[in-house]
Amino acid sequence: MKTTRGMKRRLVGTVLSDKMDKTVTIQVERLVQHTQFRKYMRRHAKFAAHDERNECGVGDRVMITESRPLSKNKRWRVSRILEKAVS
Repeated sequence: MKTTRGMKRRLVGTVLSDKMDKTVTIQVERLVQHTQFRKYMRRHAKFAAHDERNECGVGDRVMITESRPLSKNKRWRVSRILEKAVS
C-alpha cells in the first residue's frame, strides 16, 4: 500500500515581531466577502514561524510553510523572504 502526502499549506504574510530567538510572528491577511451585504472585509491571523538563521526583520514580507509541531505554538517555517522591509 503506497501512501502519498498532501501538499503543505503556504501562506504569505508580514513579520510583526522578531524578538524571539529563531522565531518570528507573522500576520496573514485575507479578504472575506460578507454573506449578506457582499462587502469585502479584511481578516487577519497571527502565526509563530521558525526562522532558522534569524534572517527576518520587522516589516519583511515572507512565505511560510506548514510543518510538524516544533514547539507549543510553532507549526510553521519561514520558507523564503519575498521582500525586505525598507528601513
